[in-house]
Amino acid sequence: MIDKNVSNQIKKTLRKSLDNQDIAGANLLVLKRGEEIFYHEDGFADIEANMPILRDSIFRLYSMTKPVTAAAAMILVERGEIDLNEPVSQFLDGFKHQMVEKDGKLITVEREVTLHDLLSMTSGLVYGGDDQVGQGTAAVFEEIDRKLLGDSPLSTIEAMNKLGKVPLAFQPGSSWQYGTSSDVLGAVIEVVSRQKFGEFLRKELFDPLQMNDTGFWLPEEKRSRLVKAYTNSEEGGLELYTGNHLGIIHHMDRNPAFESGGAGLVSTVDDYAKFAKMLMNQGTLEEAQLLRPKTVSFLTSATLNIEQQKGFDLWGQLGYSYGNFMRVLTDPSQSASIGSLGEYGWDGWLGCYFINCPKDELTFLFMMQKKDSGTTPLTRKLRNIVFSACCE
Repeated sequence: MIDKNVSNQIKKTLRKSLDNQDIAGANLLVLKRGEEIFYHEDGFADIEANMPILRDSIFRLYSMTKPVTAAAAMILVERGEIDLNEPVSQFLDGFKHQMVEKDGKLITVEREVTLHDLLSMTSGLVYGGDDQVGQGTAAVFEEIDRKLLGDSPLSTIEAMNKLGKVPLAFQPGSSWQYGTSSDVLGAVIEVVSRQKFGEFLRKELFDPLQMNDTGFWLPEEKRSRLVKAYTNSEEGGLELYTGNHLGIIHHMDRNPAFESGGAGLVSTVDDYAKFAKMLMNQGTLEEAQLLRPKTVSFLTSATLNIEQQKGFDLWGQLGYSYGNFMRVLTDPSQSASIGSLGEYGWDGWLGCYFINCPKDELTFLFMMQKKDSGTTPLTRKLRNIVFSACCE
């Protein structure tokens, strides 16, 4: 267990952020060699209802969905059902005859986007922006959002085929940019498996790992545990945030037609810990073997070449590289946080965050719901306390 002084430091740091109204509430779980050495919860799941964060509180993962999608793809790789050099157009017709935006003009792709490009975020697919590519991407997601709650919502495959017709930001494989690659991979998995993406995840990952509170929506009996999301108010405190974003139904109250492989899942700290432990255990958790050790090694390795790394460095992740929808610590001396070589993980738009550090046999999970968060200064402060105390 973490000693009392370290425990008090963690609690004090989190409490300060709560008192400052930086966040509404959070829970934090730390595992060492697969065993819990620290858990703490503080603050509110719902400020207005005076409802506290609890251990079984359910959080919108947003981009912490991405590592789950990567693991799902590895299941198909192991079975020989996909080859990562295969073009996306083999599975999604919308990706045939793609174009690339260069200097305001559209040119033909030099080669097609592959599944490996998706996993490395070197596809040229982006999120929204002011240029032609960003505007085209934003238009697709605006259509998804507009139809979300209507009679004819876009399905995962329909939405991604539309996205395939948007020009790419650069030639496939030539650079790195964060974007919608994981959503596209979710659609590919749906095509290959001949079942909805969410059903594949349930059968192949969530049921074997007993991740019973993880999925793309919540039945009525679980919705009271869904944490409210907040944003900064003009007065300097917090105000409720309820908007749909990136094709995600904020209230998670219906089974969505579009199941986002990049942002759509909800989960609890203990459910996601089972996924993290499975990866740390080289693909196995208790009696369930989901992946083989060699596959997990591939999944949790950096994949960027020198040119692609330049794009990732511009994103401000110094000391890290990227691969399979996760950051991987490749040079601890360049990182602004305490860590160890080979650490991997990712975060989400509302602030959920996880890392595994195989060298130190440490798993760190921090769950919160604050708009436009990602990895926050608070998250880095907490992980610095934990890493400095728990790693050799």
